[in-house]
Amino acid sequence: MNYIELHCKVFPAEPASDILTAQLAEIGYESFAESDTGLLAYIPADSFDFEAVKQLPLIRDGLFDVTLEYEEIEEENWNRLWESNYDPVLIDELCYIRAPFHSARNDVQYDIIIEPRMSFGTAHHETTELVIRLMFEEDFKGKQVLDMGSGTGILSILASKMGAKKITAIDVDQWAHENAPGNFRHNALQIPEIILGDVSAIPNHEFDMILANINRNVLISDLEAYAGHLDNNGRLLMSGFYEHDIELVKQEAARHGLALINNNQKNDWVALTFEKARQ
Repeated sequence: MNYIELHCKVFPAEPASDILTAQLAEIGYESFAESDTGLLAYIPADSFDFEAVKQLPLIRDGLFDVTLEYEEIEEENWNRLWESNYDPVLIDELCYIRAPFHSARNDVQYDIIIEPRMSFGTAHHETTELVIRLMFEEDFKGKQVLDMGSGTGILSILASKMGAKKITAIDVDQWAHENAPGNFRHNALQIPEIILGDVSAIPNHEFDMILANINRNVLISDLEAYAGHLDNNGRLLMSGFYEHDIELVKQEAARHGLALINNNQKNDWVALTFEKARQ
């Protein structure tokens, strides 16, 4: 599967790049990177709709100076592209996320190797980092974990390193489904249950913890299913939306018996932890 790299030249870059990132995420863009002139955004080629991009509010309303260009990246060129741009990520001096060609660090608790191969999840985007920070505040020992929108498997890998007993990882993307097992092998971990599908593919049992880093519209649509698959007092850690979406997400979660107990924020992106009330 090929990807589209969308070049967004934005002026002024702040806050336009952050706003544009949020709006692109809502129409299916999976990963983002800063460029010298603004923003690079990536989406599977078969999901690319240039007209939909031009109708995004930030672009349509002409509040910022935005120039759009795009190119298709063939599968065999993806690794070369990310290797040329990939820097390791250190989160709170606890977790070091790196590619296979980077040296390990012995001064961190969690050393994680990720080879993206066109899958989302390298911790360079704020939402992944924010969920990881929320994970640091949870006890995963012996827990059953569901990772929705699992991408590269990065959150599942961290959950495994934090002591999770059983992990189920689900993603709609074929590349994610094929790529994630290799990342578990890179980290010398047992490969968990990895499912190609959406919320309808969740196995028919309850989980202690659900991780969901997707986008606002999908998350809101799937909240009822997440709540239904959470054990009593189970927790849902989710991100993929903006600060101004908190109240909407919070209200929808409350409709399904989920109470907000923790949050984290960076560059107006947020991650929230909800707990399911005992029934």
